[in-house]
Amino acid sequence: MPSQQDAAKPAIDLATIPEEELLGLRLSELPLRIEGTWLEACIAQLYEELKARNIPFAPRCYLADEWLTPENEPVIGVPFYLAHPRLIKLQTKMLLEAEGDNPEWCMKLLRHECGHALTYAYDLNRKRSWQRVFGHPSAPYEETYRFRPYSKSFVRHLDYYYAQYHPDEDFVETFAVWLTPGLDWRSKYKGWKALDKLLFVDKLMAGIAGKPPLRASGRQLWKAATIRSTLKHYYQKRRAVEAEDFPEFHDANLLRMFGAAKPEGETRQPVAKLLQAHRKALLTTVANWTGERRFMVNEVYNAVLARSRALHLVNDESEALAMAKLATYLTTLMMNYRYTTRLRGEL
Repeated sequence: MPSQQDAAKPAIDLATIPEEELLGLRLSELPLRIEGTWLEACIAQLYEELKARNIPFAPRCYLADEWLTPENEPVIGVPFYLAHPRLIKLQTKMLLEAEGDNPEWCMKLLRHECGHALTYAYDLNRKRSWQRVFGHPSAPYEETYRFRPYSKSFVRHLDYYYAQYHPDEDFVETFAVWLTPGLDWRSKYKGWKALDKLLFVDKLMAGIAGKPPLRASGRQLWKAATIRSTLKHYYQKRRAVEAEDFPEFHDANLLRMFGAAKPEGETRQPVAKLLQAHRKALLTTVANWTGERRFMVNEVYNAVLARSRALHLVNDESEALAMAKLATYLTTLMMNYRYTTRLRGEL
């Protein structure tokens, strides 16, 4: 029974509370639940997809701080922000996107996480046949990973070639493709080595069809309702970890190398035009110096080009010196990435 003090405390209206006050709330104070939101229909659809495949397992879903399936726990954590439209908007503002913020995207992520939960529910990755196909689940997870964008040995379900991240991720991505209703994966992956993995999953799922899970429930770790961190602190930590994903990551370094254009009468050469004029030479030179793929060098080049435009940077010195600065900067970034898997090196 609530105390008189609790009863007197006004309910938090997430739709109208000022943003500064909202950011000051702890995650545990947010009045959130899955029931009654659009997430409820997505989860119900996941259960129907499993039922249609005769898999008697419906992983418990709860609101967590991010998309996750805790290791060895057959449950699914869904990000708290998806439970309210105001929080989806805040997440997008603070981190540029709200992962899974529409039904199609949400279902892709649910199928992915369901693959993890199913693995733990049925001890799938302990099977020798599983390990022969996907690798050993004890392989370490890295902070980032190197992928082969044109490889046909892996399915493509989530972005960023996630199936190449780890043996567990290879399986759950393959499972997610297999589970997707209406997807003719036999035709889509015909001629790919990934088709052998899909056929294995098809056989593996037939083996557990109709069988109850070994573990049907698990601990709900990193549950949003128990996290006492404020939203402001939550986003500060996330932005620090994901700094390389934000447009302004390059700004401080570029502003040290170049100046900003004057409002009127500017005659100096824009850095963006300089980058465009020497794109091929920069990509070739940096790729040769670092041994890194042109694909990755081009990704970083595009980010530097975009920020040079946004900051209206201009060159005060000779074109040769400016090119040397840009080539050195790109080379430094790519060498950091090559040896630490981060553009900024070790944290």
